[in-house]
Parts: sequence; C-alpha cells; structure tokens
Amino acid sequence: MRHLALALAASTALVAPSAFAQTVQTAAPAAPDQEPAFENQTRAPQPPADAEVSTETVGDGLPNLWSLEFLPDGRMLVSAKQGDLYLLGPDGELGDPIPGVPEVDARGQGGLLDVALGPDFAETGTIYFSYAEPREEGGNGTSVARGRLETGDAGTPELRDVEVIFRQTPAYDGDKHFGSRLVFAPDETLYVTVGERSDARIRDRAQDLSAGMGKIFRITPEGAPADGNPFLDQSDAQPEIWSYGHRNLQSAALDGEGRLWTVEHGPKGGDELNRPEAGLNYGWPVITYGVEYSGQPVGEGRTEAEGMEQPVYYWDPVIGPSGMAFYDGDEIPEWQGAFLVGGLVSQGVVVLHMEDDRVEYEERLSLGARIRDVKVGPDGAVYAVTETRGGGGSTIVRISGQAG
Repeated sequence: MRHLALALAASTALVAPSAFAQTVQTAAPAAPDQEPAFENQTRAPQPPADAEVSTETVGDGLPNLWSLEFLPDGRMLVSAKQGDLYLLGPDGELGDPIPGVPEVDARGQGGLLDVALGPDFAETGTIYFSYAEPREEGGNGTSVARGRLETGDAGTPELRDVEVIFRQTPAYDGDKHFGSRLVFAPDETLYVTVGERSDARIRDRAQDLSAGMGKIFRITPEGAPADGNPFLDQSDAQPEIWSYGHRNLQSAALDGEGRLWTVEHGPKGGDELNRPEAGLNYGWPVITYGVEYSGQPVGEGRTEAEGMEQPVYYWDPVIGPSGMAFYDGDEIPEWQGAFLVGGLVSQGVVVLHMEDDRVEYEERLSLGARIRDVKVGPDGAVYAVTETRGGGGSTIVRISGQAG
C-alpha cells in the first residue's frame, strides 16, 4: 500500500476571473476559409461573469490514469492506462492493483480505458470497463468487460467473474483511436463509444454499418443489442449500432434529461460536440471541420452534405477532448446545467453553458495540465484527472466553489 500526500490546505489555490481568457479563442484557426453553419457553432463568447473556484490536489504521484468513477462510499475507482484498476480512499491511500483485469494492449493510445458502475452495483458490485484488447485472430479492438468488485479472503479488493460482453469488430492492427467511454442510460442500456482507428485505409469504415469503426453502440448490461436500436432489422448492419460517422469519441455524458452528449477528437481544427440520435450519420470522414495534420483538406474538404449531421459545436483550434460531465451540483452554482469537458491540448476544463441545446457561452478553466477525465463528486465538487504526456504520472484535482 502507498500513502498519497494530500495537500488539502497547502495546495489550495483560488482561481479568479482574471485566470480566464478575455475571449474564448483568440488563436488563428487551422481552416480559416471554413464558415460555421449557424451562430455560436464555434468560438462562442465568454459568459458575462466567470465562476470563482478553488482547486486542491487530492491525489498525487499516481500512475498514468485514464478514468475515474466514484463508489457510493466516496472512494474512487480509477483505471490506469497500462492495465490496472485501483481504489483510492478518501484519506488518500492508494491500494495495490486489483487482480482480475484481462490483458490489455497498451501500445500507443491503447490500454485500460473507461470504467463505470453497473446499474445494480449496490446489490452485486458489478463494474464495467472498456479496453484495447489483443485479439486471438490478430490485431486488436475496443472491448467491454464486466466483473464483480469484491473483498477477497485477505481483505483486499479483487475482480471476480470477469467476462467480455462486447467486442468492436473487425479487429485491426493499429495503436490509435480506440475511444472509449461507457455511459448507462436511464433505462439501464449501455452506450459504448469507439474510434475509427485513425489510419486512412480504415477510417472510411466509420460510414460502413457492417463495421464497428467510428460508432456509438447501445447494448444491454449483458452485451446484447438493445431494443429500439435503429439497425436491428437491417441485415448488412451491426445491430448494436446507435449512431455512426464518428472519429474518436473520448467524452460522453448524459444531460439533465437523460440524453447522451459526446465530444469527439476531430482532425486539426475539428473537435466537435454532438447529441447523438438513433440512426443518424455524423459525417466523418466525408464531412468535417478542420484539416489533415498535414494542412491538406480532409477528403474533398466538405463541411456539410445531405443526410449528415452538423455538430452542435466545434473547436478550431482543437481542445483535445477527453472526459466529460454534466454539472447539476450546488457547489459551483455558476456551472449549473453546463457540460464540463477535459482538455488534453487546452490543458484545463472547458465549460459549455447550454441554452436550447446550443452552446450559449464557453468558459475555460486553466489547470496547466492535460486533463484525461472529469467527474462530479458526491460532494458537488468537480474532480479532474491529469496526465503527463508519454505515459507519465497523474494527479486528481478537486475544483470547488470559492467558499468551498
């Protein structure tokens, strides 16, 4: 066991409004000739008044984390990219790796990814997790497994009865764009987001309903296609698909009405916010904002096409989205009803104030570190998981109201 040094007083820092940029984005766009389809689709203004918040480090010296989930007792269940699950106690004590996690492919962007509590966690202790799985037939892909988190004979946690309930197919021999986030809907179906595997020779399959690249899936807790899925009766489509035409989805959350929202990595200048709906096509790589990393157009350089959805919002330059939460707590009243998105590139939390399903204002809270995940804790505070690029360590930062 290792004890983490908590600096709940010494590390506390007040973040005043002056820490926010005067405008949402002042850097030059990567695709200056592209025009948004409607007002506030990009570069939305700052809110009239920014929240004053304080930050404190509540976990330091951690392995390279990918996701965080709160248990009902206040402990944090965290996944480390290299393939381990840990429990982090309220007192800052990090346990040993929890045994029972399957082998993961941690090369490149792979590894142990998201973790979520099952709807019946209180009764069964069941958790779900996504990961880059090495496949027996060769290659790899994003898979979802579940198991029971229990206390073993030695009094330490362990994962039992682990089973893979879903696999992205076909497999592909690559190390990029696995996604992935797991979100349980109010009806206890599970949304699973995945990437399109990045490479030019495979990414077009985000448009292919027979392939699992660049999709959002909706499955039962057992892994079966969920009732009401749009392609259940289409013979040439995977029945688990909910929506398609996505690039690399690493942010997902429900809003206050229980609807799914996502933020996905775009090309250079094309990260985007969507509210994915059943059967709709979100365009990648046929349409997109932004350009290739080389500066060349993506495909024909189109930003719209018939039968393909416009993003609710996009970023140019990008924020590098990872992790997302809907804020409905009382700790930071200025953020009520906003989406909080982790920024790997923007190195902080991006706050999206919504009005009628559009972005009214965008706010930036700089934390000076890559943010891999964002969660709202049972205390109403916001918890941001940082990471050091290239496999370095992580910290967990608690963000509270000024009085908190």
